[in-house]
Amino acid sequence: MGRKYFGTDGVRGKVGEAPITPEFVMRLGYAAGKVLVSDRGSLPANEHPTVLIGKDTRISGYMLEAALEAGFTAAGVNVLMTGPMPTPAVAYLTRALRLQAGVVISASHNPFEDNGIKFFSASGQKLPDSVEEAIEAALDQPLATVAARQLGRARRIEDAAARYIEFCKSTFPNRLDLRGMRIVVDCAHGATYHVAPHVLHELGAEVVAIGNEPNGFNINEACGATHTPALSDAVRAHHADIGIALDGDGDRLMMADAHGRIYDGDQLVYVIARHRLETGYMKGGVVGTLMTNLGTEHALARIHVPFERAKVGDRYVLERLHANGWVLGGETSGHILCLDKHTTGDGIVSCLQVLRALRETGKTLDAFTADLETYPQVMINVPVVKGFKLADASAVTVAVADAESTLNGGGRIVLRASGTEPLIRVMVEGRDGGLVRRTAEMVADAVRIAAAPSDIPS
Repeated sequence: MGRKYFGTDGVRGKVGEAPITPEFVMRLGYAAGKVLVSDRGSLPANEHPTVLIGKDTRISGYMLEAALEAGFTAAGVNVLMTGPMPTPAVAYLTRALRLQAGVVISASHNPFEDNGIKFFSASGQKLPDSVEEAIEAALDQPLATVAARQLGRARRIEDAAARYIEFCKSTFPNRLDLRGMRIVVDCAHGATYHVAPHVLHELGAEVVAIGNEPNGFNINEACGATHTPALSDAVRAHHADIGIALDGDGDRLMMADAHGRIYDGDQLVYVIARHRLETGYMKGGVVGTLMTNLGTEHALARIHVPFERAKVGDRYVLERLHANGWVLGGETSGHILCLDKHTTGDGIVSCLQVLRALRETGKTLDAFTADLETYPQVMINVPVVKGFKLADASAVTVAVADAESTLNGGGRIVLRASGTEPLIRVMVEGRDGGLVRRTAEMVADAVRIAAAPSDIPS
Protein backbone atom coordinates (compact mmCIF):
# COMPACT_ATOMS: atom_id res chain seq x y z
CA MET A 1 0.00 0.00 0.00
CA GLY A 2 1.36 3.44 -0.92
CA ARG A 3 1.66 6.04 1.83
CA LYS A 4 0.22 9.52 1.46
CA TYR A 5 1.41 11.04 4.71
CA PHE A 6 3.83 8.84 6.68
CA GLY A 7 7.49 8.98 5.75
CA THR A 8 10.40 7.16 7.35
CA ASP A 9 9.92 9.15 10.57
CA GLY A 10 6.26 9.96 10.90
CA VAL A 11 4.44 12.89 9.27
CA ARG A 12 6.50 16.02 8.72
CA GLY A 13 6.33 19.34 6.87
CA LYS A 14 6.22 23.11 7.10
CA VAL A 15 3.81 24.47 9.70
CA GLY A 16 0.65 25.86 8.13
CA GLU A 17 1.08 23.85 4.96
CA ALA A 18 -0.50 20.44 4.44
CA PRO A 19 -0.19 18.15 6.24
CA ILE A 20 1.05 20.15 9.26
CA THR A 21 -2.17 22.10 9.87
CA PRO A 22 -4.41 22.05 12.95
CA GLU A 23 -7.28 20.49 11.00
CA PHE A 24 -5.18 17.63 9.63
CA VAL A 25 -3.40 16.96 12.92
CA MET A 26 -6.74 16.77 14.72
CA ARG A 27 -7.93 14.22 12.14
CA LEU A 28 -4.62 12.36 12.52
CA GLY A 29 -5.15 12.14 16.29
CA TYR A 30 -8.71 10.94 15.74
CA ALA A 31 -7.65 8.34 13.16
CA ALA A 32 -4.84 7.05 15.39
CA GLY A 33 -7.27 6.97 18.29
CA LYS A 34 -9.80 4.91 16.35
CA VAL A 35 -7.09 2.39 15.44
CA LEU A 36 -6.08 2.15 19.10
CA VAL A 37 -9.70 1.70 20.23
CA SER A 38 -10.22 -1.10 17.71
CA ASP A 39 -7.00 -2.86 18.75
CA ARG A 40 -7.31 -2.82 22.53
CA GLY A 41 -5.21 -5.90 23.22
CA SER A 42 -5.60 -6.91 26.88
CA LEU A 43 -7.16 -3.58 27.89
CA PRO A 44 -10.42 -4.08 29.86
CA ALA A 45 -13.57 -3.24 27.90
CA ASN A 46 -14.56 -0.43 30.30
CA GLU A 47 -11.15 1.28 30.22
CA HIS A 48 -10.09 3.97 27.75
CA PRO A 49 -6.85 3.52 25.79
CA THR A 50 -4.27 6.12 26.87
CA VAL A 51 -1.60 7.87 24.84
CA LEU A 52 1.31 10.05 25.89
CA ILE A 53 2.02 13.28 23.99
CA GLY A 54 5.41 15.01 24.21
CA LYS A 55 6.86 17.81 22.12
CA ASP A 56 10.03 19.76 21.49
CA THR A 57 10.35 23.51 22.02
CA ARG A 58 8.95 24.87 18.72
CA ILE A 59 6.31 27.59 19.04
CA SER A 60 3.96 25.51 16.87
CA GLY A 61 4.00 22.70 19.44
CA TYR A 62 1.26 24.39 21.48
CA MET A 63 -1.11 24.48 18.51
CA LEU A 64 -0.41 20.94 17.36
CA GLU A 65 -0.59 19.55 20.88
CA ALA A 66 -4.09 21.01 21.28
CA ALA A 67 -5.15 19.60 17.91
CA LEU A 68 -3.89 16.11 18.77
CA GLU A 69 -5.56 16.25 22.17
CA ALA A 70 -8.89 17.13 20.55
CA GLY A 71 -8.60 14.33 17.99
CA PHE A 72 -7.67 11.63 20.50
CA THR A 73 -10.30 12.57 23.07
CA ALA A 74 -12.96 12.75 20.33
CA ALA A 75 -12.10 9.13 19.52
CA GLY A 76 -12.50 8.08 23.16
CA VAL A 77 -8.79 7.99 24.03
CA ASN A 78 -7.28 9.45 27.21
CA VAL A 79 -4.27 11.74 26.82
CA LEU A 80 -1.29 12.38 29.10
CA MET A 81 0.83 15.42 28.18
CA THR A 82 4.43 15.92 29.23
CA GLY A 83 5.23 19.32 27.73
CA PRO A 84 8.73 19.63 26.20
CA MET A 85 10.34 16.19 26.33
CA PRO A 86 12.97 14.42 24.21
CA THR A 87 11.70 11.91 21.66
CA PRO A 88 13.44 8.95 23.38
CA ALA A 89 11.90 10.04 26.69
CA VAL A 90 8.43 9.64 25.19
CA ALA A 91 9.38 6.17 23.95
CA TYR A 92 10.61 5.23 27.44
CA LEU A 93 7.64 6.69 29.34
CA THR A 94 5.11 5.05 27.01
CA ARG A 95 6.62 1.68 27.86
CA ALA A 96 7.19 2.41 31.56
CA LEU A 97 3.63 3.67 32.12
CA ARG A 98 2.13 0.72 30.19
CA LEU A 99 0.33 3.03 27.76
CA GLN A 100 -1.08 2.12 24.37
CA ALA A 101 1.00 4.59 22.33
CA GLY A 102 3.31 7.59 22.51
CA VAL A 103 3.28 10.63 20.23
CA VAL A 104 6.02 13.20 19.71
CA ILE A 105 5.45 16.60 18.14
CA SER A 106 8.82 17.41 16.60
CA ALA A 107 10.74 17.95 13.38
CA SER A 108 13.96 16.75 15.02
CA HIS A 109 16.98 18.64 13.60
CA ASN A 110 14.96 20.91 11.26
CA PRO A 111 14.38 24.67 11.82
CA PHE A 112 11.47 25.96 13.88
CA GLU A 113 9.27 26.61 10.83
CA ASP A 114 8.91 22.84 10.38
CA ASN A 115 7.17 20.35 12.62
CA GLY A 116 5.99 16.77 12.56
CA ILE A 117 4.19 13.96 14.35
CA LYS A 118 5.80 10.62 15.11
CA PHE A 119 4.34 7.66 16.96
CA PHE A 120 5.66 4.95 19.27
CA SER A 121 3.99 1.65 20.07
CA ALA A 122 3.25 0.37 23.57
CA SER A 123 6.69 -1.28 23.56
CA GLY A 124 8.44 2.06 22.95
CA GLN A 125 9.34 1.30 19.32
CA LYS A 126 8.42 2.96 16.05
CA LEU A 127 5.01 1.85 14.81
CA PRO A 128 5.03 -1.11 12.44
CA ASP A 129 4.10 -0.39 8.83
CA SER A 130 0.76 -2.18 9.23
CA VAL A 131 -0.38 0.19 11.98
CA GLU A 132 0.72 3.30 10.07
CA GLU A 133 -1.22 1.99 7.06
CA ALA A 134 -4.29 1.43 9.24
CA ILE A 135 -4.06 5.03 10.49
CA GLU A 136 -3.79 6.32 6.92
CA ALA A 137 -6.88 4.30 5.96
CA ALA A 138 -8.77 5.73 8.95
CA LEU A 139 -7.86 9.26 7.83
CA ASP A 140 -10.16 8.79 4.85
CA GLN A 141 -13.15 8.21 7.14
CA PRO A 142 -15.28 11.08 8.48
CA LEU A 143 -14.57 12.36 11.98
CA ALA A 144 -17.50 11.25 14.11
CA THR A 145 -17.08 12.11 17.80
CA VAL A 146 -17.95 9.34 20.23
CA ALA A 147 -20.86 9.79 22.62
CA ALA A 148 -20.21 12.35 25.36
CA ARG A 149 -20.00 9.66 28.04
CA GLN A 150 -17.25 7.90 26.05
CA LEU A 151 -15.02 10.94 25.42
CA GLY A 152 -11.42 10.73 26.55
CA ARG A 153 -9.84 12.89 29.26
CA ALA A 154 -6.60 14.85 29.16
CA ARG A 155 -4.16 15.78 31.91
CA ARG A 156 -0.54 16.80 32.31
CA ILE A 157 2.03 14.68 34.14
CA GLU A 158 4.44 16.75 36.17
CA ASP A 159 7.21 14.27 36.92
CA ALA A 160 8.01 13.15 33.36
CA ALA A 161 11.43 14.82 33.25
CA ALA A 162 12.45 13.40 36.65
CA ARG A 163 11.43 9.88 35.61
CA TYR A 164 13.45 10.13 32.41
CA ILE A 165 16.51 11.57 34.17
CA GLU A 166 16.54 8.56 36.48
CA PHE A 167 16.18 6.20 33.52
CA CYS A 168 19.16 7.77 31.73
CA LYS A 169 21.30 7.52 34.84
CA SER A 170 20.37 3.84 35.19
CA THR A 171 22.12 3.08 31.87
CA PHE A 172 25.47 4.17 33.38
CA PRO A 173 27.17 1.69 35.75
CA ASN A 174 26.59 2.37 39.45
CA ARG A 175 30.28 1.84 40.20
CA LEU A 176 31.27 4.74 37.93
CA ASP A 177 30.76 8.48 38.13
CA LEU A 178 31.79 11.59 36.20
CA ARG A 179 33.49 13.42 39.07
CA GLY A 180 36.45 15.51 37.99
CA MET A 181 35.12 15.95 34.45
CA ARG A 182 34.09 19.30 33.05
CA ILE A 183 31.53 18.67 30.30
CA VAL A 184 29.95 21.12 27.88
CA VAL A 185 26.49 20.03 26.74
CA ASP A 186 24.77 21.79 23.83
CA CYS A 187 21.01 21.19 24.03
CA ALA A 188 20.23 22.90 20.69
CA HIS A 189 17.60 25.03 22.47
CA GLY A 190 15.52 21.89 22.20
CA ALA A 191 13.72 19.30 24.28
CA THR A 192 16.76 18.20 26.33
CA TYR A 193 17.40 21.66 27.81
CA HIS A 194 15.92 20.66 31.20
CA VAL A 195 17.11 17.05 31.15
CA ALA A 196 20.64 16.50 29.78
CA PRO A 197 22.47 18.95 32.12
CA HIS A 198 20.79 17.34 35.15
CA VAL A 199 21.72 13.79 34.08
CA LEU A 200 25.39 14.73 33.77
CA HIS A 201 25.43 16.84 36.94
CA GLU A 202 23.78 14.11 39.02
CA LEU A 203 26.44 11.67 37.81
CA GLY A 204 29.07 14.02 39.24
CA ALA A 205 30.23 16.13 36.29
CA GLU A 206 30.84 19.85 36.32
CA VAL A 207 28.39 20.90 33.59
CA VAL A 208 28.52 23.89 31.29
CA ALA A 209 25.20 24.05 29.47
CA ILE A 210 24.76 25.96 26.22
CA GLY A 211 21.83 26.01 23.83
CA ASN A 212 19.59 25.68 26.88
CA GLU A 213 17.41 28.79 26.53
CA PRO A 214 14.62 27.88 24.10
CA ASN A 215 12.26 30.65 23.03
CA GLY A 216 10.14 28.76 20.50
CA PHE A 217 12.11 30.02 17.51
CA ASN A 218 15.78 29.21 18.14
CA ILE A 219 15.69 25.39 18.14
CA ASN A 220 18.69 24.00 16.18
CA GLU A 221 19.71 27.54 15.19
CA ALA A 222 23.53 27.63 14.83
CA CYS A 223 23.86 25.10 17.64
CA GLY A 224 23.43 21.45 18.54
CA ALA A 225 24.37 18.28 16.69
CA THR A 226 23.74 19.82 13.28
CA HIS A 227 25.99 22.85 13.89
CA THR A 228 28.97 21.70 15.94
CA PRO A 229 31.26 24.79 15.76
CA ALA A 230 29.32 26.14 18.75
CA LEU A 231 30.29 23.05 20.76
CA SER A 232 33.94 23.16 19.68
CA ASP A 233 34.24 26.83 20.62
CA ALA A 234 32.60 26.31 24.02
CA VAL A 235 34.79 23.31 24.87
CA ARG A 236 37.93 25.31 24.19
CA ALA A 237 36.64 28.45 25.90
CA HIS A 238 35.73 26.59 29.09
CA HIS A 239 38.76 24.25 29.00
CA ALA A 240 36.36 21.31 29.17
CA ASP A 241 37.35 17.65 29.07
CA ILE A 242 34.59 16.68 26.67
CA GLY A 243 31.68 18.18 24.75
CA ILE A 244 28.25 16.75 23.93
CA ALA A 245 25.91 18.11 21.26
CA LEU A 246 22.30 16.94 20.95
CA ASP A 247 19.68 17.92 18.38
CA GLY A 248 16.28 19.52 18.91
CA ASP A 249 14.47 16.37 19.98
CA GLY A 250 17.39 14.61 21.65
CA ASP A 251 17.90 11.56 19.45
CA ARG A 252 21.12 12.67 17.71
CA LEU A 253 24.59 12.92 19.25
CA MET A 254 27.91 14.47 18.31
CA MET A 255 30.83 14.79 20.71
CA ALA A 256 34.03 16.84 20.97
CA ASP A 257 37.32 16.12 22.70
CA ALA A 258 39.26 18.60 24.83
CA HIS A 259 40.75 20.17 21.69
CA GLY A 260 37.33 20.79 20.17
CA ARG A 261 37.69 18.05 17.54
CA ILE A 262 34.27 16.70 16.56
CA TYR A 263 33.41 12.99 16.52
CA ASP A 264 30.40 11.95 14.44
CA GLY A 265 28.00 9.04 14.75
CA ASP A 266 30.26 6.61 12.87
CA GLN A 267 33.20 7.31 15.15
CA LEU A 268 31.13 7.15 18.34
CA VAL A 269 29.59 3.81 17.35
CA TYR A 270 33.13 2.54 16.77
CA VAL A 271 34.18 3.70 20.26
CA ILE A 272 31.24 1.86 21.85
CA ALA A 273 31.83 -1.28 19.77
CA ARG A 274 35.55 -1.41 20.47
CA HIS A 275 35.08 -0.89 24.19
CA ARG A 276 32.39 -3.57 24.36
CA LEU A 277 34.61 -5.98 22.45
CA GLU A 278 37.57 -5.33 24.75
CA THR A 279 35.46 -5.78 27.89
CA GLY A 280 33.62 -8.88 26.69
CA TYR A 281 30.05 -7.66 26.34
CA MET A 282 29.83 -7.00 22.61
CA LYS A 283 26.79 -8.87 21.25
CA GLY A 284 26.99 -9.64 17.52
CA GLY A 285 27.94 -6.91 15.09
CA VAL A 286 27.14 -3.33 14.07
CA VAL A 287 24.52 -2.03 11.66
CA GLY A 288 25.27 1.20 9.79
CA THR A 289 23.67 2.73 6.71
CA LEU A 290 24.55 3.32 3.09
CA MET A 291 26.15 6.58 4.25
CA THR A 292 28.39 5.09 6.96
CA ASN A 293 31.98 5.97 6.13
CA LEU A 294 33.94 3.18 4.46
CA GLY A 295 36.76 3.79 6.93
CA THR A 296 34.45 2.74 9.78
CA GLU A 297 33.59 -0.50 8.00
CA HIS A 298 37.28 -1.25 7.45
CA ALA A 299 38.18 -0.41 11.07
CA LEU A 300 35.45 -2.71 12.41
CA ALA A 301 36.69 -5.48 10.11
CA ARG A 302 40.20 -5.14 11.55
CA ILE A 303 38.88 -5.86 15.05
CA HIS A 304 36.66 -8.66 13.67
CA VAL A 305 33.29 -7.01 14.37
CA PRO A 306 30.68 -7.92 11.73
CA PHE A 307 29.15 -4.96 9.89
CA GLU A 308 26.02 -4.59 7.79
CA ARG A 309 24.54 -1.61 5.93
CA ALA A 310 20.86 -0.67 6.01
CA LYS A 311 18.96 1.98 4.10
CA VAL A 312 19.29 5.52 5.46
CA GLY A 313 16.98 6.06 8.44
CA ASP A 314 17.15 4.80 12.00
CA ARG A 315 14.03 2.67 11.53
CA TYR A 316 15.89 0.64 8.90
CA VAL A 317 18.91 0.28 11.19
CA LEU A 318 16.53 -0.94 13.88
CA GLU A 319 14.96 -3.49 11.51
CA ARG A 320 18.36 -5.02 10.68
CA LEU A 321 19.41 -5.09 14.33
CA HIS A 322 16.27 -7.02 15.23
CA ALA A 323 16.71 -9.35 12.25
CA ASN A 324 20.30 -10.16 13.26
CA GLY A 325 19.78 -10.26 17.01
CA TRP A 326 22.36 -7.46 17.42
CA VAL A 327 22.10 -4.42 19.70
CA LEU A 328 24.43 -1.70 18.35
CA GLY A 329 23.97 0.46 15.27
CA GLY A 330 23.80 4.01 14.07
CA GLU A 331 24.10 6.67 11.42
CA THR A 332 26.82 9.18 10.60
CA SER A 333 24.36 11.94 11.54
CA GLY A 334 24.46 10.81 15.18
CA HIS A 335 21.45 8.52 15.54
CA ILE A 336 22.89 5.73 17.70
CA LEU A 337 20.95 2.70 18.89
CA CYS A 338 22.03 0.69 21.93
CA LEU A 339 19.14 -1.76 22.16
CA ASP A 340 20.41 -3.27 25.39
CA LYS A 341 19.80 0.14 26.97
CA HIS A 342 16.78 1.57 25.12
CA THR A 343 14.27 0.66 22.43
CA THR A 344 15.13 3.63 20.22
CA GLY A 345 17.96 6.04 19.43
CA ASP A 346 18.76 8.26 22.39
CA GLY A 347 21.43 10.98 22.40
CA ILE A 348 21.81 11.12 26.18
CA VAL A 349 21.95 7.35 26.67
CA SER A 350 24.41 7.00 23.78
CA CYS A 351 26.73 9.66 25.17
CA LEU A 352 26.73 7.81 28.51
CA GLN A 353 27.90 4.65 26.72
CA VAL A 354 30.81 6.62 25.23
CA LEU A 355 31.58 8.21 28.60
CA ARG A 356 31.57 4.74 30.18
CA ALA A 357 34.23 3.65 27.67
CA LEU A 358 36.37 6.69 28.50
CA ARG A 359 36.00 6.30 32.28
CA GLU A 360 36.66 2.57 32.39
CA THR A 361 39.76 2.73 30.19
CA GLY A 362 41.17 6.19 30.88
CA LYS A 363 41.47 6.70 27.13
CA THR A 364 40.52 9.80 25.16
CA LEU A 365 38.27 9.84 22.09
CA ASP A 366 41.37 10.43 20.00
CA ALA A 367 43.08 7.33 21.40
CA PHE A 368 39.98 5.18 20.94
CA THR A 369 39.70 6.14 17.28
CA ALA A 370 43.43 6.21 16.42
CA ASP A 371 43.08 3.24 14.07
CA LEU A 372 39.90 4.54 12.41
CA GLU A 373 40.72 6.40 9.22
CA THR A 374 37.80 8.47 8.00
CA TYR A 375 37.93 8.52 4.21
CA PRO A 376 37.21 11.71 2.24
CA GLN A 377 33.54 11.82 1.31
CA VAL A 378 31.85 14.15 -1.17
CA MET A 379 28.08 14.63 -1.33
CA ILE A 380 26.46 16.47 -4.23
CA ASN A 381 22.70 17.14 -4.26
CA VAL A 382 21.44 17.22 -7.85
CA PRO A 383 17.99 18.83 -8.39
CA VAL A 384 15.82 16.74 -10.70
CA VAL A 385 12.36 17.05 -12.21
CA LYS A 386 9.61 15.60 -10.06
CA GLY A 387 9.06 11.94 -10.87
CA PHE A 388 12.59 11.32 -12.17
CA LYS A 389 13.60 7.71 -11.54
CA LEU A 390 17.21 6.63 -11.36
CA ALA A 391 16.30 3.09 -12.40
CA ASP A 392 15.20 4.37 -15.82
CA ALA A 393 18.40 6.36 -16.49
CA SER A 394 20.69 3.91 -18.27
CA ALA A 395 23.28 6.64 -18.93
CA VAL A 396 23.66 7.13 -15.17
CA THR A 397 24.18 3.39 -14.71
CA VAL A 398 26.97 3.50 -17.29
CA ALA A 399 28.53 6.56 -15.62
CA VAL A 400 28.50 4.84 -12.22
CA ALA A 401 30.16 1.74 -13.71
CA ASP A 402 32.86 3.92 -15.29
CA ALA A 403 33.36 5.77 -11.98
CA GLU A 404 33.71 2.52 -10.03
CA SER A 405 36.32 1.39 -12.55
CA THR A 406 38.19 4.67 -11.97
CA LEU A 407 38.15 4.15 -8.20
CA ASN A 408 39.54 0.66 -8.80
CA GLY A 409 38.25 -0.80 -5.53
CA GLY A 410 39.53 2.14 -3.46
CA GLY A 411 36.19 3.78 -2.89
CA ARG A 412 32.42 3.62 -2.91
CA ILE A 413 29.56 5.31 -4.79
CA VAL A 414 26.00 5.72 -3.49
CA LEU A 415 23.12 7.33 -5.37
CA ARG A 416 19.79 7.79 -3.65
CA ALA A 417 16.69 9.88 -4.08
CA SER A 418 15.81 12.31 -1.28
CA GLY A 419 12.70 11.31 0.61
CA THR A 420 11.52 14.91 1.01
CA GLU A 421 12.81 16.91 -1.98
CA PRO A 422 13.21 16.40 -5.77
CA LEU A 423 16.91 15.66 -5.40
CA ILE A 424 19.30 12.84 -6.21
CA ARG A 425 22.07 12.61 -3.63
CA VAL A 426 25.39 11.58 -5.16
CA MET A 427 27.90 10.36 -2.58
CA VAL A 428 31.44 9.22 -3.39
CA GLU A 429 34.12 8.31 -0.89
CA GLY A 430 37.58 6.82 -0.99
CA ARG A 431 41.17 7.21 0.15
CA ASP A 432 42.17 9.75 -2.56
CA GLY A 433 40.32 13.00 -1.89
CA GLY A 434 41.05 14.54 -5.28
CA LEU A 435 39.87 11.45 -7.13
CA VAL A 436 36.75 11.30 -4.98
CA ARG A 437 35.86 14.91 -5.87
CA ARG A 438 36.40 14.38 -9.61
CA THR A 439 34.42 11.14 -9.58
CA ALA A 440 31.51 12.74 -7.72
CA GLU A 441 31.35 15.60 -10.21
CA MET A 442 31.42 13.15 -13.13
CA VAL A 443 28.51 11.12 -11.75
CA ALA A 444 26.56 14.26 -10.76
CA ASP A 445 26.93 15.61 -14.32
CA ALA A 446 25.53 12.35 -15.68
CA VAL A 447 22.51 12.67 -13.37
CA ARG A 448 21.96 16.31 -14.42
CA ILE A 449 21.99 15.39 -18.10
CA ALA A 450 19.70 12.40 -17.60
CA ALA A 451 17.26 14.42 -15.51
CA ALA A 452 17.08 17.41 -17.86
CA PRO A 453 13.63 17.82 -19.47
CA SER A 454 13.68 16.53 -23.05
CA ASP A 455 11.22 19.11 -24.35
CA ILE A 456 13.23 22.28 -23.66
CA PRO A 457 12.39 24.78 -26.48
CA SER A 458 15.27 25.67 -28.74
